[in-house]
This record gives sequence, C-alpha cells and structure tokens, in this order.
Amino acid sequence: MKITAMTGAAVALAVTAGAGLAQDRSDWPSSFTVATASQGGTYFVYGSGWSNLVGEELGVSSGAEVTGGPMQNMALVHTGEAAFGMTTMGPAAESLAGTNPIAPGVQMNMACAMFPMYQTPFSITALSSSGITSISEIPAGAKIGFGPAGSTSDTYFPAMLEELGVEFERRNGGWSDLGGQLQDGLLDVIAFAAGIPIPAVSQLEVQTDVTIIEFTEEEAAQVAGAFPVAPFQIPAGTYTSLAEDANAVSMWNFAIANCDLPEEFVYQATNVVMSDNERMMNIHKAARSTVFENWDKNNVLMWHPGAARWFNENGASIAADMIHGG
Repeated sequence: MKITAMTGAAVALAVTAGAGLAQDRSDWPSSFTVATASQGGTYFVYGSGWSNLVGEELGVSSGAEVTGGPMQNMALVHTGEAAFGMTTMGPAAESLAGTNPIAPGVQMNMACAMFPMYQTPFSITALSSSGITSISEIPAGAKIGFGPAGSTSDTYFPAMLEELGVEFERRNGGWSDLGGQLQDGLLDVIAFAAGIPIPAVSQLEVQTDVTIIEFTEEEAAQVAGAFPVAPFQIPAGTYTSLAEDANAVSMWNFAIANCDLPEEFVYQATNVVMSDNERMMNIHKAARSTVFENWDKNNVLMWHPGAARWFNENGASIAADMIHGG
C-alpha cells in the first residue's frame, strides 16, 4: 500500500478540530492522494479542491490523481494505491459484487463510505447547429462521446440509450477532449454523467451555442425502472443556455476511503469537509449536496469507522453492522 505512516518531526500531537483534545498522529499517513477522474469533469475539480482543503487543514501533503473515474477509483482505494476517492453507487455495488471490469472476480470490500458528495445527473449536450433537440431526434449511427472508458457515464449511459432505442457509435475520451471533438464536428452529441455544472459544458457555452437535451418524463421513468438511477431536474440557470429546468436522471456519488486508514485521520478529514459547506461550495457548486442530511443516501458501502463516528456524533444513525469492522 502507498499509505505510509508519518515519521520524525511529523509524528506529533495534534489538536483535534473542534474538540480541543490532543491526538497522537503517529499512525497518520505522511501524504494522501484522492482518485478523481478526467480533467474537464466535475470529479477532477471537486476532488482536487477537496484534496487541497483537507491537506491544508490537517497539515498533510496531498494531491489529486487523474483516473478513469468511479470504477478505477474503487480499485485504487480498495488496494490502497489511493487513500481516498470518489465513486457512484452503481459502480460501487458492481465492485463489491466482483463485477468491476478492471478486476473481474475481485470483491472490492476495502473501499469504505466517507461522506455524501452530490448527485450525478445523466445529461446530453449537442451543438445547437445540429438541430438535435430531443433523444428521439438523435440520428441512427450517431457518434456519441461517453467519457473515459469505465467511467459512470461509459458504464451506464450506452445501455440507457439502447433501452430508449437509440442506435449509435461509441466514443471514449476525457470530457475536455470530447468537448473539442463535438465543437469540431467529430461527434454528434456527448452523453455526460457528472456533477453540475460540468466544466466542459460551461466551456463549450463560452465558445459556441449548445443545446442541453432533456429526457421526457416517460423516458426518465423508463430508464429509472431499468437502472440504479432516479428522476432528477437540472435547475434553470445551471448553464446559460438552460432557461427552464431540464428533466434528467441521476445517481448518488460518495467519497470513499481505504478501510485500513486510521480512524482518527478519517474522522478529522471528514470533519474538514462536512463542517463548512461554504468552503466546499467555493470548490464546486455541486457541493451544495455535500451536507449532513444526505448521509443516508449510501445503501451500498460499509462505512469507514472514522467517518461513521463523525456522522453519528452529529445525529446520524449508522448501524454497527454497516460500519467496517463493527
């Protein structure tokens, strides 16, 4: 594992945030990495900011790693290659069941829940010049960008569109790269699954006219009946081109921690993120949902003992049988 203990002068007593009690940091890591996703996506922006914030507050060297997204993040955190990461509930469930395509047959049960992040809406963007304004108008054989291979979008969106009768050619890549391909006419649409506002879409709006293609109520209900998602509305004003709320579907995202990380370290890291939502909102607006009240959105992963202690101390009711080692 790449999670290493502090040594030398770094081994010191720390003052527990908000508690005023000295704590021994001898088993804390000297540094940590947050596994995110591709540049141009919400995971990278959110994860980089979260990494910097926790690192600064706790006095531990930190960094964010560009990855293929939730599936790879589950593998990296499970093995300890990354201390922390970000995932969605669908890939988390598949990873626990041993069906993660990165390591088929491996039950990734050493990735523990840390805190709720936000919902990931599944949304489609096209150039306004394409004339595509609905899912039913996507032409047969359309070239669709689904994000990095193995990402939440790439895992679920192709199957969702097949469920809705769309015929397409599949393309993968980082969100920024796919945005450039859309603008250059190499793609017909991009099927995004990321926290809103999506940086790549916001950047496209600066450079050209785009259309946010919404699900009809019937399409959203059909997809929600077949996949681990729920109907969702992208609020008007999220993008400059969005004058009214747009129907979509979404899946919850959770921060994850390697289950072997020291309890007090994860407790303090959780406290940094959850105790001041305004700081998180300054990192990314999707953090509006990174609040205590959403602790119960995890019904898949075991909780890290440190994170569970923070939430239970603040009024949650996480049962002992949902806490790793409990």
